Amino acid sequence: MSSCRPKVLILDGMWNKTLAAVRSFGRRGFHVTVGEKTRLASALFSRYCSKSLIYSSPSESPGAFLDELERELESGCYDVVFPMEWTTQTLLTGPENRKRFERYSRIPFADSALAQSVNDKAQLLRYAKDHGVDMPETYFVEDPEELYGTACKMKYPAVIKPRISSGSRGMVYVGNEEELLRNYAAVHKRYPFPLVQEYIPGDGEVYGVGALLNFQSKVRASFVYRRIRSYPVAGGPSTLRESVKREDLQNIAGSLLRSLNWTGVAHVEFKIDSRDGRPKLLEINPRFWGSLALAVESGVDFPFLLYKLAMEGDVEQVCEYKTGIRLRWLIPGDILHYIHNPQRFRMEPGFFDFRVKDDIMSMHDPLPTLGRILSAFTLLSDREMRGLIKR
Repeated sequence: MSSCRPKVLILDGMWNKTLAAVRSFGRRGFHVTVGEKTRLASALFSRYCSKSLIYSSPSESPGAFLDELERELESGCYDVVFPMEWTTQTLLTGPENRKRFERYSRIPFADSALAQSVNDKAQLLRYAKDHGVDMPETYFVEDPEELYGTACKMKYPAVIKPRISSGSRGMVYVGNEEELLRNYAAVHKRYPFPLVQEYIPGDGEVYGVGALLNFQSKVRASFVYRRIRSYPVAGGPSTLRESVKREDLQNIAGSLLRSLNWTGVAHVEFKIDSRDGRPKLLEINPRFWGSLALAVESGVDFPFLLYKLAMEGDVEQVCEYKTGIRLRWLIPGDILHYIHNPQRFRMEPGFFDFRVKDDIMSMHDPLPTLGRILSAFTLLSDREMRGLIKR
């Protein structure tokens, strides 16, 4: 669309994955506009951010946000717009808004109805079970009265898991029937009708599979990483991870996404069950994922591949990438892991091993680190942004 440099608009500048996309496009010479509801967001501080766009809150004022976005797209001549978070992605990919905004720019993401069904763990796990995908034993409680029967059948420990949530929010681990009955009501009050799942032993490794599917739902790129550390320590977003090869996980993830007629990017998470050695499906994240920078660093540049898919209609398949690459999220993720991990002095690699590259800190692009530190002021002063602390 642009007669000069290719031009992209990337929303949700607070996030590490957004910074990874900004750097990817900036290094390629793109004009990159970064949007967020606050100026104190790490991606807006990047040397590769050509322009900042401050908009109304997409969750609290969606109408104002959409109007402001339309004005920017109408005047900006952007090739592609990248909503990096759930709220902005589902707003832009609903049928009416997609029609509204694709007059100005391409939006190469799955439709919101499909994304919402995948984001609901109950719907996803029922679907995956019907398609023969291994998963933890799961009970779908449709009526609180059913819980007593479920509590008797469960094997413990178990986990209460919200159907819809981000990271580890709302998850509660329970060791017996009494704890399940007591804690379920509290989780249900905030996250209606959560799942009850068996607990996969903690010694099983967790893997993430990032994937890109074209408009015919054919896999064009996939990438696997192993989670080394996370926060919360017992299970949450990764704070240190490593690129690995696991063709079995790529095949399971690709087959499941193809059966869903998926388009664009998605992230599929598995945990290896040490009791039988089999990978068990945990969830599908129907958008860009937090550790995106590791995929780019390893040679699978998902943001640029998605741009090419949008512009050219398809992209050549990417099968190879570097393994053994490690990347961590130090501020504040790995710091919090270190503080709360009782085995902090036995970690491998050690916390003070600064040879490991970071999601944010970079000698070539140093100011996003300042942006991340300054974002603390927004987190403290803004009620909505304080919710990010839990994520």
